[in-house]
Amino acid sequence: MRDDRPLDIVIFGLAITSAWGNGHATTYRALIRALASRGHRVRFFERDVAWYAANRDLPDPHYCEVQLYSGIADLEQHFPEDIPADLVILGSFVPQGAQLAEWILPRCCGLTAFYDIDTPVTVAKLERGECDYLSPSLVPRFDLYLSFSGGPILKRLQNQFGALRPRAFYCSVEPRDYYPVPQTLKRYDLGYLGTYSADRQPALERLLLEPAREWSKGRFAVAGAQYPDAIRWPANVERTDHLAPDAHRDFYNSQRLTLNITRADMIASGYSPSVRLFEAAACGVPIMTDEWNGLDEFFKPGRDILIARSTRDALSCLRTMDNETLRLIGARARARVLALHTAAHRALELESHVREAAGTYAPAGLSGTWTDSTTAAVAT
Repeated sequence: MRDDRPLDIVIFGLAITSAWGNGHATTYRALIRALASRGHRVRFFERDVAWYAANRDLPDPHYCEVQLYSGIADLEQHFPEDIPADLVILGSFVPQGAQLAEWILPRCCGLTAFYDIDTPVTVAKLERGECDYLSPSLVPRFDLYLSFSGGPILKRLQNQFGALRPRAFYCSVEPRDYYPVPQTLKRYDLGYLGTYSADRQPALERLLLEPAREWSKGRFAVAGAQYPDAIRWPANVERTDHLAPDAHRDFYNSQRLTLNITRADMIASGYSPSVRLFEAAACGVPIMTDEWNGLDEFFKPGRDILIARSTRDALSCLRTMDNETLRLIGARARARVLALHTAAHRALELESHVREAAGTYAPAGLSGTWTDSTTAAVAT
């Protein structure tokens, strides 16, 4: 018997109202917008913190209900006894997330999921006993473990920490927000969009700053918050402290080539594409990236994406590749992303994971299936 009833979903996530200094907000926005287009109701609970309050670029998204809260005592006003939802999701890096999970789990009337947007970082923190948003004892208490990383780390989550259903749930992109704008002036030969991270900085030095120093006629750009004042930027590198999501598309399109840099934990784990990678690809901008295991599951190196291991590699890409070759590389990467990695794909995957979990644990209303209108959903 088919069940087309929309899901009632409650998400406790790091941020949706502000993309300042985090990649979570754009991920949540794309996924929730796609879920809403499928008819599902989503309520998003975000901890009200000063650094996001001062930089809210989407305070009231039209596709979900947003509630800011100051602590668990505040949440008890919304849910004095139970959380009446078909699915409750707790995201990674939520302030006091482990304490929040202990409060959430006994109150859930439906399925529960931990949504790990930082899986390799989380696993490393769990192993060191330094994770304040999750604990080893909490992992097996969730019905689903949705992981931004695939590959071997899923087995580690299952075997080492007892995750019941660890599933690869990669980041995605919203094609209505990220697409090519052919008329855009190519202001930069190479650009990079990303918040400062100490473990990414050596790659930024190697693949962008050193090429900028060696190629004085080249034009470069770095956009992102929290970079230390001590960094010495070459004169031909344009700096932007923060770029709101609605400016990302134009920034990507203004680059002849864009740079992707992966966090050290993600490189060590492999199979961990970043949301910036898919955003740039959706814009049809050719991508130069560092190397990590599993990259070829998403893009074919040399055909859909360029790998640079050194300053010499970066300069070779920048100075020897003609515009038509770069255009074709960008177009092929865009085709790959639109075929497999849009927010519409992730919404369908989430429905599939919920169906699977409901098959062995079926709270009220989750015993049926959802209409699998894959083609129609992706087309929209």
